[in-house]
Amino acid sequence: MIGGLVRILLFQGLGELISKFVVPLVPGPVIGLLLLLGWLLARRQVDDDLQSVAAAFSRHLGVLFVPAAVGVVTFLPQLREHAVALAVVLVVSVIATVAVTALILRFGSRESSRGA
Repeated sequence: MIGGLVRILLFQGLGELISKFVVPLVPGPVIGLLLLLGWLLARRQVDDDLQSVAAAFSRHLGVLFVPAAVGVVTFLPQLREHAVALAVVLVVSVIATVAVTALILRFGSRESSRGA
């Protein structure tokens, strides 16, 4: 499990470095996640230690929403003031996320059917 955690932190660190010096507009963790995804796709397998760390993170994912909930309560007056704009942004972002996910799934299913 330690090896999987080290691997995740290594890719996040690489992402932070790339974000700092090459692509400052993209957050480091996002770049690190993309690097990890590319590495896993190139290897075509997930090691057991990395799988166990991912499962542990998934089990405790709800804890990560506590700071966001505190922020919502703290900034409630500002959120009420900009409620319409926030609603529009949320709807547009959900539609964009679903569309991009569908495109990636379609592309992935074509690739997997070619390889089979």
